[in-house]
Amino acid sequence: MSTREIVAKLWNLCHVLRDDGITYHQYVTELTYILFLKMAKETGTEQGIPAACRWDALTAESGITLKHRYKRILAELGETGTGHVREIYQGAVSSIDEPKNLEKIISSINALDWYSAREEGLGNLYEGLLEKNAGEKKSGAGQYFTPRVLIDVMVRLMDPRIGERCNDPACGTFGFMIAADRYLKDQTDEYFDLSEDQRAFQKQEAFSGCELVHDTHRLALMNAMLHGIEGHILLADTLSTAGKALKGYDLVLTNPPFGTKKGGERASRDDFAFPTGNKQLNFLQHIYRSLKPGGRAAVVLPDNVLFADGDGARIRADLMDKCTLHTILRLPTGIFYAQGVKTNVLFFARGQGDRGNTREVWFYDLRTNMPSFGKTNPLRPEHFAAFEAAYAAADRRAVTDERWRAFSREDIAARGDSLDLGLIRDDALTAYDDLPDPADSAEECLALLEEAADLLRGVARELRGLDRKEAE
Repeated sequence: MSTREIVAKLWNLCHVLRDDGITYHQYVTELTYILFLKMAKETGTEQGIPAACRWDALTAESGITLKHRYKRILAELGETGTGHVREIYQGAVSSIDEPKNLEKIISSINALDWYSAREEGLGNLYEGLLEKNAGEKKSGAGQYFTPRVLIDVMVRLMDPRIGERCNDPACGTFGFMIAADRYLKDQTDEYFDLSEDQRAFQKQEAFSGCELVHDTHRLALMNAMLHGIEGHILLADTLSTAGKALKGYDLVLTNPPFGTKKGGERASRDDFAFPTGNKQLNFLQHIYRSLKPGGRAAVVLPDNVLFADGDGARIRADLMDKCTLHTILRLPTGIFYAQGVKTNVLFFARGQGDRGNTREVWFYDLRTNMPSFGKTNPLRPEHFAAFEAAYAAADRRAVTDERWRAFSREDIAARGDSLDLGLIRDDALTAYDDLPDPADSAEECLALLEEAADLLRGVARELRGLDRKEAE
């Protein structure tokens, strides 16, 4: 049985809980509580779990006794567990009210083909479940779920290296860091090519993150654990004072949440030069400040970050001073489930100094004259092939691609430091090219109107003449 088939079976179990009024996101969280115990048994890592809380203790019960045992397990692991176990179960509360539903889920999970799941990787299974959740519009997760193909493109172009400290300050379920870890494992034979110290660094220190939402933080911890990553995942708001400690990174990969802070209040960070109620602008400030000199970043941001005036313009100018903002990828619409959201990827590197680092910015337009993407027509690697070739070209000016264009720092300054640039001519608008533009010549428009009025008066005279003839 393939991972895809196991994921489908696990996902279909959510229908068992429909009568309990459990949402898709609650279901994934509930599955995480149960799957953790099963996967610990399958991987032989139950030593950190008290005997009374292990999988076999859970499967030995049924009915109301099972329900009570399950709730005691959640409470005990959240209060007395250690390390990631305690973090995953802290504050855990079951939403399953009907004992028979709980029994059905546990027995169904126990009956799955766990040999195949281990062979393909339990981490891959869990990631497949998270992606399935994001694919269900009713779950709401897809609004912020970054498509796997886009994550992989960003990781490849950023080219993580052994010994680097990588971070995602809005890590969600830890997808970017999982992908960066996989990228390096593929290059080093699962880290077997490294020294013992290097392996320990990659496992314990190379990948970290921060997540604000408690339930999503649990999913991130589970995802990291199943992929053999023990880096610190902070449960906090990056835009609060807790985020000040997140700094000195070699690489940041992230897709910060869209929207504004509640009530439009400004971030509580006192180290931001330009505090604003726009969360993306605050995240952008945090990211370039969190990089060490020479550190690199690839960040998904909505269009408003490119053209917002006031503090927005000042933050963009500060970014271009402190960093080399070398590339902006204008992404197609429809790749996020929040319809109408227009996004971009900003690629930049922190300079050795804090002034005049950006000389020019290259734009690639993957938005105009592109097909409509969505669940039925997802993004595929080949959609990014031309962009990746242009990005990596030894001489970017030698690239012949109408979607690829550079703007000097002087050009950008002349536009009020707006980065809403680089979009090509939209073929869908060519049908309107021959229409007169009223703004070009008011006199010409008046002349056209007068000519039309004369024609109408002439028609009216002819009609009156016909009326008289008929009357005679």
